[in-house]
Amino acid sequence: MQLLRFTLLAMVCCSPVFAQEVARPNRATQGKLKTIVGEISEAMKAEDEDKVRWHSQQAIELMGDQAGLPESPDEYRAVPDNARPLTANELPTAFDDYVPYIEKQKWWRIGLDPSTTNHSLREVATVIEGCLAARQVSAINAEKLLAIAQEAGDFLMWTQDQAGTGVLPFPAVRNGKGRPFEVAEAFYRRAEKNGTLDQVIRNGWAVDDFDDGGLQFDNGLAGVALVHLFEVTSDDRYKQAAIRAADWTISRRVVTNWNYNSFSVFLLAETYRITGDEKYLASARKKALLGLLPGQLTEGPRRGRWADPHNARPPYHYIMVRGLASLAAVMPQDDLDQPRIVECLRLALSARNPDFQKGIFNADSSVEALVLVKSLPLHVSEKLRNSGTDEALAILERYAADRFRNDKAALGPGAWGQLLAYRNQSQGEKQ
Repeated sequence: MQLLRFTLLAMVCCSPVFAQEVARPNRATQGKLKTIVGEISEAMKAEDEDKVRWHSQQAIELMGDQAGLPESPDEYRAVPDNARPLTANELPTAFDDYVPYIEKQKWWRIGLDPSTTNHSLREVATVIEGCLAARQVSAINAEKLLAIAQEAGDFLMWTQDQAGTGVLPFPAVRNGKGRPFEVAEAFYRRAEKNGTLDQVIRNGWAVDDFDDGGLQFDNGLAGVALVHLFEVTSDDRYKQAAIRAADWTISRRVVTNWNYNSFSVFLLAETYRITGDEKYLASARKKALLGLLPGQLTEGPRRGRWADPHNARPPYHYIMVRGLASLAAVMPQDDLDQPRIVECLRLALSARNPDFQKGIFNADSSVEALVLVKSLPLHVSEKLRNSGTDEALAILERYAADRFRNDKAALGPGAWGQLLAYRNQSQGEKQ
């Protein structure tokens, strides 16, 4: 089977068959919301959970019936009626076409000039995750997949050393292409204007975001990939690099872009899982209570979504589901805050999972999140019944399997590998 093309980043659905209205607050409302967001930020800085919740509720009330509407319309891709799940015979070779493509497109090389590469560490992280997961279904390629993952992991550690602060950094490319680089460019220009650019960039890497929160994205995903590399290889270098990334995360404050916080929750929860060090659990819990729960709608027709237009978008919704699930997985049963985390997760799943009945509106982050949800311990999963996870994941699998059979990219490497490993385990449990 010849793979036509795929991207190392999460793919975006197109060709809508349904479209919903989008949030368009008027200028007066935008001004008031900006003021409230500033108050939320100050409350977060003070780590005052009550004030964060109170100001967040103010913002929700001000948004009115537009709360929970995304900034761009949801778009759904139909799943063919004849699409069927992956078979046991397909699993061992389903990742094969990804291997030569990854090798051909590989840009990560120790010693590269980061200011000239229009790529980020999240791409390296998804390759690691995909290769490690695919090893569970491909015995023939297991050694090659591990070698690819280790080479990518060594590159991540080199970037961390170059940054010098513990963060897994972002390439300081100027005028780069793509949304992440456009956001970074706007940040660099503000830093230039303020005379602080020399504090932001080191060895061609962006190493400080001045509590903007943007560096938490790649640091979180790359750090978790290193955690998983350690678990597979028992190589302590990967563990120590993940710990350094988690320690950097602890030092960063919670920010008003809820999904940024979820990347840190994800890394901290995973670091706690391999270390047992309570400081990582405590920080993950705090960041979730301050930086995830207050932004979620708990009543109304969009109950379970995040209220602001940006985080109401499906990709970010499931990114936050993943962060919540990772935390719920490691919290002790007697943790007093566990019921609140699980309830937030339940609401989030119930809010968006049924939408897959209309078609695919997000693929990669949904698969990654829902596969993780399916691995939760029984005392958590039993509280998530009737949230539509099984149905949503089944639709996503049929969609991805149909694309795979038609020589199209099923998903990005990380999501596809994790879906294959999940299906392989599920079929094994049925036998």
